[in-house]
Amino acid sequence: MNTTEDELRARLRIWRAPGFGAAAMRRLLAHFGTAAIAVDSSQAELSKAGFKPELTQALQAVPEDDIQSDIDWLYGAEHRHILLEEDEHYPKLLRAVRNAPPLLFVAGHPEQLNDPQLAMVGSRNPTKSGQETAHAFAHHLAGNGLCITSGLALGIDAHSHQGALDAQGATIAVVATGLDIIYPARNRSLAERIVEQGAIVSEYPIGVRPQAQNFPRRNRIISGLSIGTLIVEATLNSGSLVTAQHANEQGREVFAIPGSIHNPMARGCHRLIRQGAKLVETANDILEELAPQLNAYLGQATLINPPGSNPSASQTTTPTPTAQTQAKPAVESLDEEEQRILAALSQAPLPVDQIILQTGLTPETVSSMLLMLELQGYVTACGGGHYVRCE
Repeated sequence: MNTTEDELRARLRIWRAPGFGAAAMRRLLAHFGTAAIAVDSSQAELSKAGFKPELTQALQAVPEDDIQSDIDWLYGAEHRHILLEEDEHYPKLLRAVRNAPPLLFVAGHPEQLNDPQLAMVGSRNPTKSGQETAHAFAHHLAGNGLCITSGLALGIDAHSHQGALDAQGATIAVVATGLDIIYPARNRSLAERIVEQGAIVSEYPIGVRPQAQNFPRRNRIISGLSIGTLIVEATLNSGSLVTAQHANEQGREVFAIPGSIHNPMARGCHRLIRQGAKLVETANDILEELAPQLNAYLGQATLINPPGSNPSASQTTTPTPTAQTQAKPAVESLDEEEQRILAALSQAPLPVDQIILQTGLTPETVSSMLLMLELQGYVTACGGGHYVRCE
């Protein structure tokens, strides 16, 4: 879309004006046709359109320097964009969400905003097992063509982004600040990698600093961009449950990974499962569940076949590879701990506690290694906490 700078400045003015949200912006555009005409209108004309005097005064009082800071950011470096709702790269799934932001600030590759996405969120203080699970799931799912979307927070968010990047896949971070601010600062290098391989997105103008009330609002965009949301670890008070609630309200799938009944980080997931979220044990559970939506979403341009499916020989599209169709890494390339676990396993089901005894590894290490080996196709969970080695 070719937007004039006058129109862009007018929309930035409206978006920055206190009291003007998405609904008010759309009312202005519907009444006046363009934002440029709206902001140049008199108070009387704005009043006829249904806007109270205090709103019109707020609109006219937005400092020009604030708008210029947005423009300076936009033109200050490569791969910076401000997307309006009518832009071809504005995400279609988000556009369908009630109160979707009328503009988005994007650093990176805006075309990826319309790729099929899975939101992955969870605790900022996860267990080591939760960190490894988030990384492994994101790595596998990104390797199978899903863009991983999260919030750039410490903990599960960061490990999910990292897993997608390590798989050379796409990942999108939705933040609750202006894009001139990296929060938390510890994730600066991660943010730089995301810009190179994916995108960072915000509805907040340049200069907006972290504020507690902005993070729940941010979560509706994370779920709104995605066809499904996966909760990895969450307490009962976790903001991740807000994201899951948004996903439910938006008609999107919600997935949750169960954990030990003694782990407080699993209680949020267990509550979601009791409320109807889909329990998942492997990344392939998600691919199987989402395969019909992905095929429809991609218009058959890329056909994703869930593991175990039997695609018709008449199909002419190329399936995205799953763990079962990708070549396994050679056993010799596995690290020493993974090889010890494989050596302990056979075709006879072995419980986890016996694997721990035979390998001498900690329960946390065995749990994470089994997940990695399962994702790579070396072992299979056969119920009751038992595992077998694949042929």
